[in-house]
Amino acid sequence: MRKLILSLMSIVIFCFNLWLSNARAQEIPVFKEEDVVLETKNGKLSGTLCVPQNIDVKAVVLIIAGSGPTDRNGNSMMTKNNSLQMLARQLTGSGIASLRYDKRGIAASAAAGMKEEDLRFEQLVQDASDWLAWLKNSKRFPSFYILGHSEGSLIGMLASEGANGFISLAGPGEPAGTTLRRQLSAQPKMIKDEAFSILDSLDAGLTVHKTSPLLASLFRPSVQPYLISWMKYDPTKIIASLKIPVCIIQGTTDIQVEEEDARKLSAAQPSAKLIIIDGMNHVLKTAPANRAENMKTYNNPDLPIADKLVQEISSFIQ
Repeated sequence: MRKLILSLMSIVIFCFNLWLSNARAQEIPVFKEEDVVLETKNGKLSGTLCVPQNIDVKAVVLIIAGSGPTDRNGNSMMTKNNSLQMLARQLTGSGIASLRYDKRGIAASAAAGMKEEDLRFEQLVQDASDWLAWLKNSKRFPSFYILGHSEGSLIGMLASEGANGFISLAGPGEPAGTTLRRQLSAQPKMIKDEAFSILDSLDAGLTVHKTSPLLASLFRPSVQPYLISWMKYDPTKIIASLKIPVCIIQGTTDIQVEEEDARKLSAAQPSAKLIIIDGMNHVLKTAPANRAENMKTYNNPDLPIADKLVQEISSFIQ
């Protein structure tokens, strides 16, 4: 009996170790990351190239971060969630390489920062285009995709010439001025009225010299030229003009960009693949709709990104 028990235990341990080995092989992609630099006339931009190991590379994705001081990993001074880093690394399990980078003036690309009053939206588009050209010139990858998150969606659309496909991830479906009006609509009437008046001027290409203290930071004179250059683009018109395969992905618990935004983009580009991921928020994590609980995920770098996200991106590319 003792020998039988020992034999059964050995079989159980062997099976467990075999299962654990297979699980680790499936869940933990093997990849290599290397720091890369893009030389531009206005300074050096820094990025991370993430390449699968021990597996054929099917494509490379240029990942463009969202608005504000968001770095290559999806983090800022106020948040740390590692969402874009997680996405890049998990894609390698499907044989997909990626390049994510710090935008001009941010993190390791800080030295390439231009004076705020001189920065225009078109400069960020040019940087993305230059990174795509850098990837092509490397001669290392068979096909090239662009993935833009949040504000990066519009940047990616405008920089997608020469790409094999485009992925909009939590991308607004309306001009920036309209989005800002929606976000400011809950403010007290006095603030809202002034903000809407300023936005009307910026939409017309005119700067505003005086603002109340409560709006002085959002509409400071030095940032107004950038806002004007950004607000003139309508994402639905840009995405409608794309002649490459398009995938539009949106989460249902995103408190910054709405599901309706994705549907507007989809209506403008009917041939696009529309994917709605239940329970995914703006930083790509599974989160409840409750705002306070949702916001907690913005500073949880240990919380994994939504499982379905990597599956859908991999499926679209493959």
